[in-house]
Order: sequence, then C-alpha cells, then structure tokens
Amino acid sequence: MAGKDYQIAALWMEGSLSFLEQLCLKSFVDAGHHVKLYHYGPLRNVPDGMELADAAEVLPRTDFLAHARTGSPALHSDLFRYKMLEQNKDTIWADTDAYCMKRFETPNGHFYGWESDKHINGGVLGLPSDCDTLGELLEFTSDEFAIPTWYGDDYTRELEEARDAGNPVHASEQPWGVWGPHAVTHFLHKTGEAKYALPQEGLYPFTYKDRRMMLKRNFDTTPYVTENTYSIHLYGRRMRARLVEKEGGEPHPKSLLGQLIKKHNIDPAQAPLPMSKAQLAAAKAPKGAKPKPADKPKPAEQTAKPKKPAAPVAAKVAPLDPSARVGIGQVNLTDIANKYSTDKGSAKHRYTELYQMLFLPLRGRKLNLLEMGLLNSGPEHEVAAERITNDAPSVHMWLEYFPKAQVYGLDISDFSWLDNPRFTYVNCDMDSRENIKAAATDLPQMDIIVDDASHASHHQQGAFLELFPKLASGGFYTIENLRWQPKHMEKPGFTKTADLFYGYQKGGAFSHSDPLIADELNALREHISGCFIYQVGFDKSRKDQLMVVQKR
Repeated sequence: MAGKDYQIAALWMEGSLSFLEQLCLKSFVDAGHHVKLYHYGPLRNVPDGMELADAAEVLPRTDFLAHARTGSPALHSDLFRYKMLEQNKDTIWADTDAYCMKRFETPNGHFYGWESDKHINGGVLGLPSDCDTLGELLEFTSDEFAIPTWYGDDYTRELEEARDAGNPVHASEQPWGVWGPHAVTHFLHKTGEAKYALPQEGLYPFTYKDRRMMLKRNFDTTPYVTENTYSIHLYGRRMRARLVEKEGGEPHPKSLLGQLIKKHNIDPAQAPLPMSKAQLAAAKAPKGAKPKPADKPKPAEQTAKPKKPAAPVAAKVAPLDPSARVGIGQVNLTDIANKYSTDKGSAKHRYTELYQMLFLPLRGRKLNLLEMGLLNSGPEHEVAAERITNDAPSVHMWLEYFPKAQVYGLDISDFSWLDNPRFTYVNCDMDSRENIKAAATDLPQMDIIVDDASHASHHQQGAFLELFPKLASGGFYTIENLRWQPKHMEKPGFTKTADLFYGYQKGGAFSHSDPLIADELNALREHISGCFIYQVGFDKSRKDQLMVVQKR
C-alpha cells in the first residue's frame, strides 16, 4: 500500500470524554496519525497530541438532527462526516469508539469495511472528496425527506403515499441507520466502489453480539483480531452501559479492553464513565436517608395464618460462552471455524455444530471436499467479481479439520493466490450450468460438497444437478443460507430451493416451476439416501437455513 499520511477526524459534541473515548483517540495518536477532533462546545479530558477544531465550520449546529425514537445524534453525525470528507483531502473519519490497531493505509483514499455479510459500516470511513459514493451520499442527505429505496418496495410505497398526501416522513422517523450504514452500503454498491471494502476482520472483527468478549478476562482474541485488523469497533453506547452496570465502571485488567487501557496509559479514574440512572438516583438521595419503614400491620394481618412459602424458582443461567468449550474432547469443527472467523461457526450460523456430528468420523480419512463460494460479500451483494480477495476463512477451516483432505474451491472471484498443496482453486461463474459443468470436468469424485456461493435459487439448483453426480456413495451435499436470496439475481417465479426439497420430503417427488428441472431432479431420486432441512439457529419456529443431502 502507499505510504501517504492520512489525517484522522472525529466529532465529540461537547462535555467530558470518558476513558473509553480517550483510549480510542489516543490509539490513533500513538499509531502516528494526526488527529483532528471537531467539537461544538467546551471539552474536558481531551488527550494530549491532537488538534481541536470548530465543528460549526463544517456543519452549523442549527436545526440539529436527532433520531426520533432513540434520540441519537447519529443523523447529524452522519451528515457531518460526509461534509467533512468533502472539505478535507487525505482524511479518514473515525467514530470515537473505534480503536486503532495499526496505522491506516490505503492506496486510493477508499477506507471502509464490512460489518456483516449485509452491511458496510461508516464508523470508519475514508472516501475521496471527488468519488461517486460521497457525491451520492451528499445529494441524498441534502433532502431531510428523501425516500430510501433500500428497505424494499412496500416501505418505499408507504413513504411515497405519505409524501403524495402532503405528510412526508422525515429522516428522523425513518429506520435507524437510514443516513448511515444503510445508505453507505447502498451507494457503494450503486457506484461499484464497494469492491474496495475491507473484509470484516479489517475494521469490525467483533460483531455486535460478540462485543462482550472484549470484557472477558483471559479471552483468546486470535480468532477475531488478526494481522489484517486495522481497527476494533467498541460499540460505545452499549459498551459504556455494560461497564457501568456490570463491570463496576471499568474493565478487568486481564480483559482485552483492560489491556488496551494499560498499553496507552489511560487512567479510568481520571475520566470516569457517566453514571447509570440508578446511580444518579442514589447520588441525589439525601445523605443518611433510610428506606421508609413499612406501615404497622393491622390486627387482622397480625393474626392471619402465615402464607405457604412460594415454590423455589431456578436461577436463570446465562448461555455458555463458546470459548469455555475450547480444548474439551476431540478436535471440534466449531472451534476451528471460530479461530478463522468464518460465519459457519458459533458467532453466526452455527452450521459447524451439525457438521461436527456428520464429519467427525471422516476426519482422519483421505477425502475430497468441494466448496462453492469462498468469501462473503461478492457479486451476491452487488460487489464486482473482480474484487480484491485476501482471505478464505472456510478453506483454512477445512484444511485444518481434514488433515488428509484435498480441498477444492469454486468462486467467480480470484483465489489463485491461496498457495497450499492441498487446495485447488477453480474459477466459475455459477450463473450458467455450462460454466459449472465445465468447471467440474477435471474435478475428482467428491466426498463432501458445500454450496455457500451466491444463494440464488437457480444457482443452487444448477450446481446440484451438475455436481451431485460427482458425489461419492455415502457422501454429503449441503446447501447453506436457504432463507436469503439476492434480489438482483433471483429469477421471478423460480421455485425456491427449500420449497423444492420440502416438496420432495413430503411427497417423494420434485415439483418445479420449470418442468424440465423437475424431470432432471426426479431422475436423481434413486440416488438420494436422505434429505434434511434445518432452520436458523436450529429453531423450528424460524426460516429454513441449511440442507443436507446424503447420497446412497
């Protein structure tokens, strides 16, 4: 990457910074960045080494924008960062809950990353002042009643009807994130600049659900924080609440957060977190005040028979942290999935819990495994196939779990850089069965086939028809993420894969909107030993998510 110096810009409205904001801002200074902290009113507890700037020069505080439901200043902050990036060259925005792991570098001024498989977050945001995405964001946010089209046709129609009736819906009453990550994701896809987004480990290695891991003492962070991690999002509001309500106001010294505070010489006692509502109420109570004594019981109550004691209620037990199981028993696929931060593990889809039961007896064998789709956030999310790929988490997982296996990977994006004698990359556009057939020509017979590609129904079914014949007797064919299909890829009226196989389970035959596909699938029935479909999180009340077919 280029060695250009990038300035870091942040915003703190006014008042005291807590040790959490101090930590994040100082981490950038200590990494060698020039840090400019914008503010509207007086500040306290600002770390040394940064420039203070008047936020009103970028965006006046008049007509302050806040979200109606939450009261969050996110809308104002979103608009501020876009205008600030427009006015400043060689600048990267960072929220005050973004901790810098290493110096930010980018060859082209684009610096942002995937927070999940659906959204690119703007908590850390570098956009060249003349880039198309920034122009789109500025244009959209210039109208406080603009209608976002990225929440689906029904919501768009609802807003259009309200507008036409003379009651337009203000941005503050639209979904949280409408000017933030949702808009950023939409316009990056629209302009094609989403191809520059860093993978999740780059800026958001801990998901929202995993945020508490940063407070767990002696927690192994290596499955999350890697050499490719530039920043860690600390989820400021929720992290502050957790620290105040559950951690006594500061993190344990052996937690990740505690170790970072020590590294940067931050003293929590000198910049404490704001008190919770309960603490504020206690602080306002008169000194020496005692709880009001209960009224004396009435005579009837004095002579009443004592009530039968209530039956004991079992204490609520918190879920076991996945890290508590690591190292227990035989090698476990979930542990390895978490190590490489693949979404197949406990942090998200939990596919590996089922795979462990199916694949453990095969682990020591020489076998062939094929996976379609090697990295999240490709063309299925409207990211160009020519995107830069620098990781393949599930490939690393399979190679470690099956030490004698040959692993084959099909993907439209380039993974030829992955150099391992037991891995073979095959370029394949799943949109055509001819492409899949050609890609499979030189493949050996497979023992396990995993479809984690685009998730479009016709891609899944075309792959099954072409590749199931390549599966060995007793082999497993799995299709992941059945519940979600990319709208821009899905063919209208085309039978969904989950519905297709449910029909087979129930009636013993395949029925399809395309009779020719139904005929091809029905011709394969004699080779199917069993077919099982599992729901999200293995919760039968939720949508279908994972299918496993075994070959006779």
